[in-house]
Amino acid sequence: MKVIQHLKNAKKTLLSFEILPPLKGKDINSIYEGIDPLLEFKPSFINVTYHREEVIYKERGQGLLQKIRVRKRPGTVGICAMIKAKYNIDTVPHLICGGFTKEDTEDALIELNFLGIDNVLALRGDAIKSESSFIPEREGHAHADDLIRQITGLNKGSYLHDEEREAAPTDLCIGAACYPEKHAEALNLNTDIAYLKRKVDAGAEYLVTQMFYDNAKYFNFVELCRAEGINVPIIPGIKPLTTMRHIAFIPKTFGIDLPQPFAKGLVKCKTDADVKQLGVEWSIAQTKDLISKGAPCVHFYTMGKSEAVRQIVKEAF
Repeated sequence: MKVIQHLKNAKKTLLSFEILPPLKGKDINSIYEGIDPLLEFKPSFINVTYHREEVIYKERGQGLLQKIRVRKRPGTVGICAMIKAKYNIDTVPHLICGGFTKEDTEDALIELNFLGIDNVLALRGDAIKSESSFIPEREGHAHADDLIRQITGLNKGSYLHDEEREAAPTDLCIGAACYPEKHAEALNLNTDIAYLKRKVDAGAEYLVTQMFYDNAKYFNFVELCRAEGINVPIIPGIKPLTTMRHIAFIPKTFGIDLPQPFAKGLVKCKTDADVKQLGVEWSIAQTKDLISKGAPCVHFYTMGKSEAVRQIVKEAF
């Protein structure tokens, strides 16, 4: 089933979560371990992230280095197919601009359609570590709205080459990302929302936010979007802080502000266990507030670790 159908049919706030493919060389058990503890809460759909290639250099002697591109977390499409077959839960594979030509994108979309996967989350993706800013593939897409237009076109039977006449259309529900505190590259929140409108106009049927820790910013963001004519469902994303490293890493990496009461408590934390306890408590309060105010769904970023999310969902839902 499509995500948009889940949202339209819902009589209460839905639950969804996101997982990472395991690192190359790891088996599928880590996926089961991340999903199984959350099954009792009946998630409506599960997102599976897609990861850019990274560049490594290998010495080839005589001072020569060979540039090699490697993908450390492959398997997004296969994992989506496995979840659908094993758990009968709808999946949402991420599809990114980075590393894909338009041909690659079309092939990936055809593969998803053949597997009976009904959804895709269309993202630009981040720059690889060796790049100072995002650089699209030659013959690829530079922006998420361009990617969305290609998916929308394929849903209408419009393939890249004319020889595919009378071609069967795909039927994918398209989601996109949004940022209640603006994208890191946006000039300000208003310009970011203007770019977001392009994604919706291109065919995005629902939006999922980046993680945030201040619900007031989410509700303000929704109001601003509605004022600009963005009327699709906007799903809030939640990521509990669980380690000392998160305190510095998440705000800096994702450009997120922590509310003063939360920050004040985090400053007093001495161990990972302290951060996890406070992070779970904060996310429980966040989630309860979102549900009470009618959020269409709460989407949890599990990063493959479900224990903290399970505590939150058990208490809030």
